[in-house]
Parts: sequence; structure tokens; C-alpha cells
Amino acid sequence: MNTERTAKYIINWLSEYVENSGVSGFVVGVSGGIDSAVTASLCAATGKPVVCVEMPIHQAQKQVDRALELIDKLKNEYALVSSVKVDLTDTFETFKKAIPKVENEAIYNLSLANSRARLRMTTLYYLAGTNASIVAGTGNKVEDFGVGFFTKYGDGGVDISPIADLMKSEVYEIGKYLAVPQSILKAAPTDGLFGDNRTDEDQLGASYDELEWAMKQVDLGKMESDFSGRQKEVFEIYQRLHRANRHKMIPIPVCEIPDEVKNA
Repeated sequence: MNTERTAKYIINWLSEYVENSGVSGFVVGVSGGIDSAVTASLCAATGKPVVCVEMPIHQAQKQVDRALELIDKLKNEYALVSSVKVDLTDTFETFKKAIPKVENEAIYNLSLANSRARLRMTTLYYLAGTNASIVAGTGNKVEDFGVGFFTKYGDGGVDISPIADLMKSEVYEIGKYLAVPQSILKAAPTDGLFGDNRTDEDQLGASYDELEWAMKQVDLGKMESDFSGRQKEVFEIYQRLHRANRHKMIPIPVCEIPDEVKNA
């Protein structure tokens, strides 16, 4: 990948999109991870207004520190970058008290984790509305179109997706080019939705490098029978996640009623 040309292409695409949409700029949720850091940096490089949003919910301090480091860097470099902190911890706790708890602990915790992402989506759209801006998504190609590792109507609820055609490794390349802080470049990827130290790899069962490899093998028409050992295991993980989360990657099914039924 030609990193410089790719970065400049995305920046120009973002700039043109805002100008053609008649809005002011961008709202980006900044988590302290590489994807949101690159997205915020690309948006800032357009010279348009960018609101970087912190939305902690029982967030680990090291994640908060990384987010603040990025925000400070962008504010120093771009005059139209601003930030806002919306602490959603109390809101989340109120929500927890209002909903019924289910006996299956795993399902309960996963549903709560997804609820965190949806509270953040609601916050981003409020701020987008009050700033005449659009919400820039932070999902990469592996997450958005490979294994569906995002929350439907949570971090998947966005207006534009500037890095969704980049593999995770390519996001890191762009991050280095844009001088994203080393603390972010070195941090293990995590969605930060569970309030513990679990990483994305812990949840997925494979690293992003492995999942990228599997995604490319699928594109080449490879089958499980073509592999053995760890490669076969990773290929199966990728296929299982892709099947389970495909509903996130396709348009909402619409019941199209035939005229002969509707008008009978």
C-alpha cells in the first residue's frame, strides 16, 4: 500500500463529502485505540471542524490517558479540533437498574456491553446534531466486513466510514504516517466494552493478522480442507464469525409485498 497517497485520498474524500453534504464537520468518538485515533486524525487533516468525544463508562485509566494524549496532539496541530467529555457511567448504571437481569451471565454481560456502545452512539448523534456535523465511523475492513466485530446500531451506527476499506495492518500504517502517539500504536486492540482487560484477540480467538489472512483466503476461494493446524483453526474462526454476524453487514431485510397480494 502507498501509505501517503492512501491517506491523502481519504482526507480529500472526507473533505469533499462534508462540502457536498452542507454540514460543518465531523464528530468522532475517541477511545484510545488505533482505529478511532486514525479516524480522528484523518478528519482533522481536512481542516474542517472536528469534535473529539470521550465517553467513558467505567473506562480503564490507561485507555482514557491514550485518548487524551491524541486529543491534545490534534488540538495543538489543528485550530478547528475541539473536544468534549460525556461521562456515561451514571447513565449506564441507571440503565442497568431499569432493565431485567437474565440468568445467563454471558448473555447478560454481552447485552450490557452492546448497550454501552449504543449509549455512545446516541451521544455522538446528539453532538452531531448540535454541531451541524456528521458522525465518522471507526471500523476497519476486518471488523466491518470480515468478522462483524462491532455493535449493530452502536459503533456500527455512523454516517460515513473512512477506514472501512483498510485492513487492520493498513490502519496501523496510516497511523504511523499521521504520527499517532506511540502509546496508541503499541496498545493491544480492545473494544473497552466490558470494563476489564480483555483484548479483541481474547474475544475473537485470533489476532487481526490471522483474521486478515483468513479473509484473503476466502477471497481467493479457499476452503477449510485446504488448511491444517492453526491455519485451519483460524479459517474456521473467521468463517464462523462471518456467518454469525452477517446480519450486521447486509441491508435490513424488507418484506416486499407483491402487487397481486397487496391489491387482491
